[in-house]
Amino acid sequence: MTEKKIVSETLYDGYAQSFEVSELLFEFRTEHQHLEIVETPFMGRVMLLDGIVQTTEKDEFIYHEMMVHLPLFAHPNPRRVLIIGGGDGGILREVLRHKNVEHVTQVEIDQSVIDMCKTYFPKHSDGAFDDPRANIVIGDGKDFVANCQDTFDVIISDSTDPIGPGEVLFTSDFYADEKTCLNPGGIMVAQNGVPFMQGQEVTNTHRRLSKLYQDASFYVAPVPTYIGGFMTLAWATDDASLRQQTPADIAPRIAAAGFATRYYNADIHVAAFALPNYVRALLS
Repeated sequence: MTEKKIVSETLYDGYAQSFEVSELLFEFRTEHQHLEIVETPFMGRVMLLDGIVQTTEKDEFIYHEMMVHLPLFAHPNPRRVLIIGGGDGGILREVLRHKNVEHVTQVEIDQSVIDMCKTYFPKHSDGAFDDPRANIVIGDGKDFVANCQDTFDVIISDSTDPIGPGEVLFTSDFYADEKTCLNPGGIMVAQNGVPFMQGQEVTNTHRRLSKLYQDASFYVAPVPTYIGGFMTLAWATDDASLRQQTPADIAPRIAAAGFATRYYNADIHVAAFALPNYVRALLS
């Protein structure tokens, strides 16, 4: 009898999740991180960076739809979008589904992540890297916003957790530089971990963003692979009304966009801003 191969992700002290792996498809130590892509019977293909799960074929749609469609349907007319990170292409794919978006700049630190995801996760990007509206910049996101001369209506920070290369994307300096790239009335959203496990990250981010924006908060999305309950996604803008819209405000924009989603809808849009009390406590 062949022994099953199990890969465990130990993101938190004393707590782990495990995947049965049917095949190791790719492994490479890049200049910045250790990249692995494995085939699993349950979640499909899974990408790990430094042993931490980044994306899976089975549940990526929840994360990518919620990272993108909340800000892009909340904003009255998003034409220019900046993506920090997101080398798997899922964020770019969802942004480019919006016909009113005219230009997207994506800054990814590691070309090899893009290359491997094109090969092993082709449905994540679904041709988005070849869209003429997309400008792909290989470089450090922190340096890009510090020196950026362009401005954007929406900024989406799809970073890894605040360890290793992703750590600088959670600092006060990065958030301050990022805001200089945002047009008046613009929206910034960012991956901010699982608050049940990473509560201090929520507190730190809220403290930093509150000093820069009139409206700094979070919204939530349940992504099964990011173990521990809801994920928090940071939300920051100087237009507080953008977080107060109703399903009746959002639904016509979704209908006009003319594309289907698997998780996101107008009711989810509004409900996502309702934070559980344990998350609210982290903001105090």
